[in-house]
Amino acid sequence: MQAIPNVDFSPQIPEPTTSGSTLLIVDDEERIRTAYRQLLAAEGRKIEDCGSGSEALRRLERRDVDLLILDLNLPDIHGLEIMEWMVTKHIATAVVVFSGDESIDSAIRALRHGALEFVRKHGSPQELIDTVDRVLHRCRIEREHALMTVRLENSERLHRFLVEQSPDIIYTLDKKGHFIFVNGRVHGLLGYTREELLGKHYSTIVHPDDQEHARFAFNERRIGDRASTNVEIRLQTKTHRVRHFENRTIVAILSAQGLYAAANDGPATRHFMGTSGVARDITDRKKAEETIAFQAFHDLLTGLPNRVLFKDRLAVALTQARRKGKRLGVMFIDIDRFKLVNDTYGHHEGDELLKSFAQRARSCLRSGDTLARQGGDEFTVLLPDLTSGEDADVIAAKVLAEVKRPFRIAGLDFFTTVSIGISLFPDSGETPETLLRNADIAMYQIKGRGKNGYLQYAPEMHSGHSMRITLESDLRAALEGGDQFELHYQPQISFSQGLTIGMEALIRWRHPQHGLMAPDTFIPLAEETGLIVALSDWVLDRALGQLAVWRRQGFTSLQLAINLSPKDFERNDLPERLIGRLAAHAIPADAIDIEITENLLMKEAEKNIDIVKQLRGCGLRVAIDDFGTRYSSLNYLRRFPINSIKIDQSFVRDLNPQNQSSTAIIHAISCIAHSFGLRVLAEGVETEAQRELLSTLDCDDMQGFLFSRPLAAAEFEDFLTAGAFPSREGQRVC
Repeated sequence: MQAIPNVDFSPQIPEPTTSGSTLLIVDDEERIRTAYRQLLAAEGRKIEDCGSGSEALRRLERRDVDLLILDLNLPDIHGLEIMEWMVTKHIATAVVVFSGDESIDSAIRALRHGALEFVRKHGSPQELIDTVDRVLHRCRIEREHALMTVRLENSERLHRFLVEQSPDIIYTLDKKGHFIFVNGRVHGLLGYTREELLGKHYSTIVHPDDQEHARFAFNERRIGDRASTNVEIRLQTKTHRVRHFENRTIVAILSAQGLYAAANDGPATRHFMGTSGVARDITDRKKAEETIAFQAFHDLLTGLPNRVLFKDRLAVALTQARRKGKRLGVMFIDIDRFKLVNDTYGHHEGDELLKSFAQRARSCLRSGDTLARQGGDEFTVLLPDLTSGEDADVIAAKVLAEVKRPFRIAGLDFFTTVSIGISLFPDSGETPETLLRNADIAMYQIKGRGKNGYLQYAPEMHSGHSMRITLESDLRAALEGGDQFELHYQPQISFSQGLTIGMEALIRWRHPQHGLMAPDTFIPLAEETGLIVALSDWVLDRALGQLAVWRRQGFTSLQLAINLSPKDFERNDLPERLIGRLAAHAIPADAIDIEITENLLMKEAEKNIDIVKQLRGCGLRVAIDDFGTRYSSLNYLRRFPINSIKIDQSFVRDLNPQNQSSTAIIHAISCIAHSFGLRVLAEGVETEAQRELLSTLDCDDMQGFLFSRPLAAAEFEDFLTAGAFPSREGQRVC
């Protein structure tokens, strides 16, 4: 090879600048751009941002941006189009895609369009910082490498440097496929020294399973555009570990490489001398693609298939079941009391419970079954090749038995159960969507029956499910109209005085088709759908308006009890809502008893204590409804500034003068309440015997059918004046 005289190129080539790096952030959300600027700020960095693709193109045309941090989903131009434009314009700016797009195709296409890194928005901020630092470091090295390349251009040292410092394996083979040249990179990637491979056949470094596939690339004779490119093969290291490579140019490149020699009879006739090529390591890229593919079809917490992969497997299993005439089962599993773990111990312990449950549930399944996580604490199971529906029941029973053993949560034993719904092909449906929906319906049926069990779907369940959806729609319409609800009032009696001292406002729904509906049929639905707050507002307005009428008639000593849902306490404006309505109807605050449930004592206790204190500070009275049925403690009873407690009717119903244990609970509750200076009222009093026992237990205030059922407003007025237990004002009127 002809030597090139030494020439000093340094006066003509600028030295690398030390002014720092220019970063361009392209994202359509200003808050994200601002966050990125703060997150990536560092000495020597100039950070700019754009909110659209068109702005980014104009800025990139100046060709002075070192790193582009690009969101794919821009309002005007897709991020992939920007990268394609950069290729056509030969803009060498490095690209990091930082996107919230969950599509696997977007990630892979971004990498194939030239993105150096793909980072998900929902990942750790430190991941973005490390990625930017890594890419900037790489860009700096590449700039330095490029400057050195220019200095070495047209010299023998340039070619030697490029070949020896290349990140790829560059090789030349003779006509028989033996190495006659290989650069030093082969040692770093495969562990072979140059001397060990020279004279050896190329098959030495090719994985045995890829020998036939590799033969065409390593014996390539073509040149130019027809030569082999991007042939993916596996290469063996010296210790026979496998690495994946992409052969970028496994070709006889040019005659200048000496692969073809001119014959004696003229330059038109050339003799083939061998093959040269380049092997680039794409192990990390393959791993990244496999990771992205795994994340697209699996739940990252448990490693189980996600709902996308589950539905795909279910569709395939259905096709096979139809062809073979087999049955197939789908189970929908929900972990009972899972929210309690999250609320008590935090999401980390909740995640540990999910992973532990996934391991146990998988151990109950057959090898061909699929356990998947739908999200939250919901799992699904695919049961192919069932002989009968009883087979699914057997597996469900195994899962129930497995979760009876306690889970270790925060160093403590936590006992939980699961609710399992089962649907069968072809009995319960013939499509993936129908089978999943019906298994879900069956699961909610078992939850409604007390949880901790399994149930197969039956057609009548769908009717009830559809009715629930229809009832929700009807409830929304009724709230908008406001003319289908009624308030009934049940008297609260002081038996020793023979007087009505107050009343509890109870809502009824006069449904156009179903008639008068008790609150038990629609209040849970209102709480579940978030309509309970609007319903509470309607009750407050109607009840306070009616109380104002009665007070104008002279009934000024009556106490009005109004039930509020725990959902009402989740809103910080509850005291303002109540005081505003009291003022609008000119009702004194101490005429109202706000009844709350025992659940409120435990759920977000500190916040609810503060709200109750605000209500008491405004003059309102507060009572605990259904006392004794749940898990309130004396400590919470002491801390909540309440006025009274209502003994639940279940205790009253069990009263028996022949059984001392039936009176012990009420006696204990009464003593505790009086020791705290609280009023005690027993509800659900239906017989004279119950009334007599309550009187002996120092519980004089009562409510129940013995005295009166809940009455419409007009009937309640008659009760106040002409009933057996008039109000004080009613007595005076008489």
